[in-house]
Amino acid sequence: MLELKDITFKVIINGQEKEILKDINLKFEDKKFIVITGHNGSGKSTLAKIISGILLPTKGQILFDGKDITNLNITERAKIGLGYAFQQPVKFKGLQVYDLLKIAAKGSLSLEQACNYLSKVGLCAGEYIRREVNNSLSGGELKRIEIATILAKQPKFSIFDEPEAGIDLWSFQNLIKIFNSMSQDIKDGTIVVISHQERILNIADEIIVLSNGVVSMHGSREEILPKILGTESAVMTCKKLA
Repeated sequence: MLELKDITFKVIINGQEKEILKDINLKFEDKKFIVITGHNGSGKSTLAKIISGILLPTKGQILFDGKDITNLNITERAKIGLGYAFQQPVKFKGLQVYDLLKIAAKGSLSLEQACNYLSKVGLCAGEYIRREVNNSLSGGELKRIEIATILAKQPKFSIFDEPEAGIDLWSFQNLIKIFNSMSQDIKDGTIVVISHQERILNIADEIIVLSNGVVSMHGSREEILPKILGTESAVMTCKKLA
C-alpha cells in the first residue's frame, strides 16, 4: 500500500509562490485499478511525478508498505517496486525494444518472454522485438512498448501519466483493451492511471478527483462516475460494469 500524508507542492512563478497541491491525504490499496482525474491544471500530473519521485513535495510524507520514501528519487523508488510511465515516452536511439525490455526486467528476460510482453500490448513480436526505440515508431507504438516495459518490470505500484496523450483513435482503442485486461488481472500491487477519458474511468475500481490542488472526491466508480458525468446513463453504465 502507498499512502500520502499532507502532501503539498509549491513553486515560485514570477517571484510569487503558487501552491499546486494542498495537503493531499490518500491511501492506495493493493489489488486496485485507480484513476486520478480532474480538469487541466488541477495537479494530476504533478501528483504523479511526486509519487514516482521525479518531484519532491514541499511538505508531507509518502509511505510505501510502511516505509518512508519521501526523499527517494525516481531510480531509488523503481528499485523498491514503483513503476512510472511518462506522458510522452522516452526514445532511445540505437537501443532495440528487446534491450529495453531486458533492462526493465533487470537483465533476466528471454526472447520468448519479451515477445510475450509485446503480444500482451497488441504488438506483433516478430516485427517489433528488434526495432529501435526511436522516431520510426508512432506515438501509439511507443506507448504500448512503454507499457510492455512496465509489465516486464512487474512493479508493485505502477502509475501511468495520461497514457492517452498524443495518440490516435486507433491506438487509443487498443490502449483501452490493454488497461481493461490489466484491471482484470491484478494479482498483487496497484495500478494508478492519470486520465480524464471516460472509457478509462469506466474500468476503475476507484476514482480520485482533483480540483485546484485538493481532493474533491474519492470513492468507488459506482459512486463517483455518475457525479462526474451527471447523467442517468452514467448510473446505468456503472451498474452494468459492477
